[in-house]
Amino acid sequence: MRIDIISAVPQLLKSPLTESILKRAQEKKLVKIVVHDLRSFTHDKHRIVDLPPYGGGAGMVLKPEPIFECIEWLKSQREYDEVIYVTADGEKFNQAMANRLSLKKNLIILCGHYKGIDERVRQALITKEISIGDYVLT
Repeated sequence: MRIDIISAVPQLLKSPLTESILKRAQEKKLVKIVVHDLRSFTHDKHRIVDLPPYGGGAGMVLKPEPIFECIEWLKSQREYDEVIYVTADGEKFNQAMANRLSLKKNLIILCGHYKGIDERVRQALITKEISIGDYVLT
């Protein structure tokens, strides 16, 4: 299995993905986890990945352009079974879902940040939305 994770703050993922069970799974070649920095898919000198929501409102959302570019680049290299967006309003992650996803070959996981992502990304690219609980983490 291969899991590609897209994040605006990939440094936050280093420790959890390189220790304990995930470390052993990667060492045994059961899974390959690759983290992609969303900022690498920007084209401005400040590498900006966020903007105010289209139509107004409080907070910031992840811009669609770097997300589209990153996912299109990943899809040009292999087929993916799911493009998962991690969001507080997604389907609750549980053991049954973990079992189903463990049978997949290739997954993309888009980490939410700020107030979410641009709605155009949800409509065009996301195949599954998952929540790990009724709370928001960094």
